[in-house]
Amino acid sequence: MEELLDRPVRHRGIRIGHVQDVILDPAEGQLVGVEVRCLDGLHRFLPAALATATDEGVDVSSPFALLDTDQLEFYRARGVLLRGRRESAA
Repeated sequence: MEELLDRPVRHRGIRIGHVQDVILDPAEGQLVGVEVRCLDGLHRFLPAALATATDEGVDVSSPFALLDTDQLEFYRARGVLLRGRRESAA
């Protein structure tokens, strides 16, 4: 899942941001979603079920799939952040 970090997020080929972090389920370690830093500077949550990883980045079928900051904070508080896991191991 580390390969998702910093990858561009696109909708119909148009870049809308990049993956800032990966959020994992704390019990299972499975992908819950990704934190996206959008081009407007805001961070949003993209559920894994609505994202498709490709060689070029992450595709999303609708920009409405990106959930606002308060939903992102909900998942960040309850999940495990991949960047945080990497930094604590270093």
